[in-house]
Amino acid sequence: MLKAVVFDVDDTLYDQQAPFRNAVKEVSPYVLDEDFHNLYIRFRYYSDENFPKVMQGLLTIEQMRAHRIYQSLVDLDYPALTKEACLNFQKIYEDELDKIVMHEKIKEILDYLKEKEIPLAIITNGPTDHQAKKIKQLHLTQWVKPENIFISEATGYQKPDREIFELVQKSLDLAAEEIIYVGDNYDSDVAGSKKANWRSLWFNHRHRDVPQDKPLLFELEIASFEQLEQTLKMIF
Repeated sequence: MLKAVVFDVDDTLYDQQAPFRNAVKEVSPYVLDEDFHNLYIRFRYYSDENFPKVMQGLLTIEQMRAHRIYQSLVDLDYPALTKEACLNFQKIYEDELDKIVMHEKIKEILDYLKEKEIPLAIITNGPTDHQAKKIKQLHLTQWVKPENIFISEATGYQKPDREIFELVQKSLDLAAEEIIYVGDNYDSDVAGSKKANWRSLWFNHRHRDVPQDKPLLFELEIASFEQLEQTLKMIF
């Protein structure tokens, strides 16, 4: 029997493409509208690929942040940015993140789960200060106890590492089969939660394909915020 829900943050609880798009328009105004989705996917890919190198001391956080936007644009055959432009992108992006708001359906979902007294938790990858700012901006502690919020840099582990999921499980004091995870990234969220033997909802509202040669690990694929609400109300 499922007893708790654990959520990802980026592009699950809020629309991460909006601040990204606004920042890109400032430094690369020639990017075509039809390319923003693919550019964002590349940006997320390089974030996930290189943040472990930051934690290992192989890259600085500044180098990682500059590389992810630089390489994403190059991958789509756009002109390479200078280091100064990459760092300017990051500043604008962070300013835009100060304006993020939670999707209205997510608020309704969290209110519903809180009313049902369903334990909630958060697992998010990234630098502690950066992710903590998002958590504060989204007012997540209205629904999630601070001790159930886990940021990868602060824990020393990163999704899809099994250990970060086990830390949350210990905090919730539940068995693996009693927890379901909701996240948008197949490798980090779906595959990661399955390593810990949790149930998994793939919140695929960006309509991505399952990575080639990867097994189908999720219980359900959720394509919209409305469907996510309906599914969680059916479960709980």
